[in-house]
Amino acid sequence: MIICLDIGNTDIKYAVFDGDELKLSFRVATEHNKTSDEYGEQLLSILRSNGITPASVTGGIISSVVPSLDYTLERMCLTFLKFKPLILAPGLKTGLNMKVDNVKEVGADRIVNNVWAVKKYGYPLIIVDFGTATTFNVIDSKGDFIGGIISPGIKGSLDSLVKGTAKLPKVEIERPATVIGKNTVTNMQSGIVFGFAGLVEYIVKKIKRELKVENVTVVATGGFSEIISKEIDCIDKVDKLLTLEGLKYLYELNSVEK
Repeated sequence: MIICLDIGNTDIKYAVFDGDELKLSFRVATEHNKTSDEYGEQLLSILRSNGITPASVTGGIISSVVPSLDYTLERMCLTFLKFKPLILAPGLKTGLNMKVDNVKEVGADRIVNNVWAVKKYGYPLIIVDFGTATTFNVIDSKGDFIGGIISPGIKGSLDSLVKGTAKLPKVEIERPATVIGKNTVTNMQSGIVFGFAGLVEYIVKKIKRELKVENVTVVATGGFSEIISKEIDCIDKVDKLLTLEGLKYLYELNSVEK
């Protein structure tokens, strides 16, 4: 079995695969001050509670947009799982042609999403990731990554709204029954859910116009992809495991056995 780690600004997502079978997936909060020992004990507890012995996990790969945690999680794998994980970094084989100004600026999670989405869905493509930021990746009709958009994330926008005001409460991010809210909570939920639905729909429309090609597949991933995709017609596929499955593919692509 192999383990895949996607280190994000808000969460660290894990997946354990046995061949093509997903045995376990979960997420924990990203905590910058937590040590490799603390992460390791947490991981072992979750693995064992799901019937997976640490010794059965023989390899892994890490994608990270939080450089300060790279060593911590690599050390965790070495200490608790007894192997050195692959790190998604320059030099790792991806097969993706990136036609952008500075390849080093592209987040590891975006690279993984692009690689696997092209493999799984073909191209041209638009990949919308509802993570800490809402990102749009654009794959042209040649299968090349040509750029995209980074906009605020849904949860971060809501948190900013609450912190920046004296009387607005924290609310659950869910669809209200009507666009016109009848109270403060539904007013806020309407603004977040329908506001981001409108943002996505408009940006996707503009991208398609610039691409000047037909039959562009739009794939949504990330924690809020299902909520937003239900409000708009421009999302063709919702794939919440896109990043973790992409990491599995990259591990296999770069493994010694290959």
